[in-house]
Amino acid sequence: MTVIKPFFSALSFLTPTPVPESWAGREKELSQSSYYFPVVGLLAGGVAAAVCFGLDRILPPLASSAIVVCLLVGVSRALHMDGLADTADGLLSSRPREQVLQIMRDSRTGAMGVVAVVCVVVLKTALFGSVAPDGVRWKVALLMPVAGRCAMVVTMAVFRYARPEGGLATIFAVSGIRRWLLLAWAVVVVVGAGWLPMGLMGLVAGAASIGAGLLVGLYCHRRIGGYSGDTLGATNEIVECVPALVGALWAWN
Repeated sequence: MTVIKPFFSALSFLTPTPVPESWAGREKELSQSSYYFPVVGLLAGGVAAAVCFGLDRILPPLASSAIVVCLLVGVSRALHMDGLADTADGLLSSRPREQVLQIMRDSRTGAMGVVAVVCVVVLKTALFGSVAPDGVRWKVALLMPVAGRCAMVVTMAVFRYARPEGGLATIFAVSGIRRWLLLAWAVVVVVGAGWLPMGLMGLVAGAASIGAGLLVGLYCHRRIGGYSGDTLGATNEIVECVPALVGALWAWN
């Protein structure tokens, strides 16, 4: 059980799955759980893919897509959506770095945060609904949460934590060879999860997801000096759009 405690810790942290505390462990296990973020993404993707596969047989693509997108929000307890809202409130405020970090720590959601959440949900639904219903949609649904969680891991491996005083995401900071192993693992999982079921399109979608995650991380690095728990959530939500975007472009071009 000790060996897989970090997995249960990741499952408990990233999803609403009820996990006994004795299974998940404590701070030490949580600090090691980032290796399992892609695995949790695969599990969430499997649920989304199964639901999409079933709904596409009884509902139009757009209606099915809306339900799948809502499901993806639910399987993360809206944790990443909350991070997206806080990130938008801070980064789009045009304030200095210290004030941006302070705004992001405020639990209240402002206008920018609400707009960001609405825009991402609408965009994700529209893009996923535009993927041709030819047997590819459930594969895209599988890849979306994998891409988001892997992008979070890539961000943690490439960039540093932004808050010098520390915070919730400090526990996930990595250094030395561990960061490169973490980076390689995340890239292998997202590329494999795209390429194995979808071939070239999935390979492109996986690579584009990593690229998008790095761009978001670079922007956050320039604005606030690195990543925070909120920007990791924002990265997940933004990058989940990428496989749907590639799928939509692939289907209609």
